Amino acid sequence: MGINNETLLYLFHFVGIMRKLSDYVLHSFSKSIIIIERQMYKKEGNRVENTVLGFIGAGNMATAIINGIVSTETMRPSQIAVFDVNEEKCAYFKQIGVQVASSASELASACSIIVLAVKPQNFEEVLTGIKEQVTEQKLMVSIAAGISTDYIRTTLGCQCPVIRTMPNTPLLLSQGATAMCRSQGVTDEMFETVEEFFSSCGTVSELEESQMNAVISVNGSSPAYFYLFAKAMLDNAEKQGIAKEVALPMIAQTLIGSAGMLVYSGKTPDELIEMVSSPGGTTLEALNVFYQHDLEKIVDEAMLACTKRAEELGK
Repeated sequence: MGINNETLLYLFHFVGIMRKLSDYVLHSFSKSIIIIERQMYKKEGNRVENTVLGFIGAGNMATAIINGIVSTETMRPSQIAVFDVNEEKCAYFKQIGVQVASSASELASACSIIVLAVKPQNFEEVLTGIKEQVTEQKLMVSIAAGISTDYIRTTLGCQCPVIRTMPNTPLLLSQGATAMCRSQGVTDEMFETVEEFFSSCGTVSELEESQMNAVISVNGSSPAYFYLFAKAMLDNAEKQGIAKEVALPMIAQTLIGSAGMLVYSGKTPDELIEMVSSPGGTTLEALNVFYQHDLEKIVDEAMLACTKRAEELGK
């Protein structure tokens, strides 16, 4: 059964108040934790403090991770190095105090943690170029889809520890969702260090490597699903006479609010759908169209196609 409009209004008002309160509490708590951690680093030293972190590739994802690390003061810019064949991309990092290496091999030689932030098709070339500098004491981190930890170790000819990750583009706004797995030889301390890097710009979940191709359909590619749905809503709003500049903020805020309800309400998706769906009302009319066209089957097929392609591209 549905829920009447007055109750729904009170619920939304209550959620709004609680969201503001939780944001304030989390902000204050986070500031306190950061202050405490910085004091601990100064008194006792920290694993991050003595780490030189290197990025081969300086694209959007690498930039987002570095910005997150620097903005949360997880590391100083001078403890980070980058290399990219595009000198324009490197210019930004020079400006913020990040070291810029002259080659991938120079970076690999200097850094104890090496993030492989290049496209999957470039991995063989990059790994071959740095294999002489990589030892079992180096920690390799991949952010590429479909590249297994075994492939990285085999191509390097070295049983170095490898962490495989699958981040997504909301990392650019420090709102990412990153999946991580580890090869043999990755200690808890190593894993926690890298987890800290990605936590600086979103949430982190640990999976088994056998799940890393499937998770691309869950977090890696899925932002595009929501953008497509938002685009369809935006196009229809304009069709009905509502200007895009008016509709877009409402659609975006509805996505944000609905995500918050999924995370914080304690209710299942089915229960949340029921909350909005009054018998004989407008929402059910819209939902019935989705059901008639079997939206859930379309999503199922799309996600399976995504995973299949990841396996085809995988190494």
